[in-house]
Amino acid sequence: MMGNHPYDVYYDKLLPALISKVEEFRLLHYETAETGMLWRFLKEKRWKSMDTERSLSRLVGDILSVKPGEYMNYTQLTAFKAPEWSEPLSDVEIAALFAPPKERE
Repeated sequence: MMGNHPYDVYYDKLLPALISKVEEFRLLHYETAETGMLWRFLKEKRWKSMDTERSLSRLVGDILSVKPGEYMNYTQLTAFKAPEWSEPLSDVEIAALFAPPKERE
């Protein structure tokens, strides 16, 4: 997942933390969570403005502190902005998009 963000060089080292966070989201019934989208969220939102270089441990902390709600809001907004959505959504698709996570025990 290399790009032009300064932290892209750490992606391979941070992948275990990303996977762990996605697994946590899935345990909370956010089944659509993906490591690639989480990485994109972090780069575009959490690490958008960088004053100084962050240590690897702080980057891991940033990943592990992402809340499901902020991640899911980002994915929903990103989906709405996607250019491939040229056709209107059906009522079922809209309901699924805004459906709360399954009941938690």
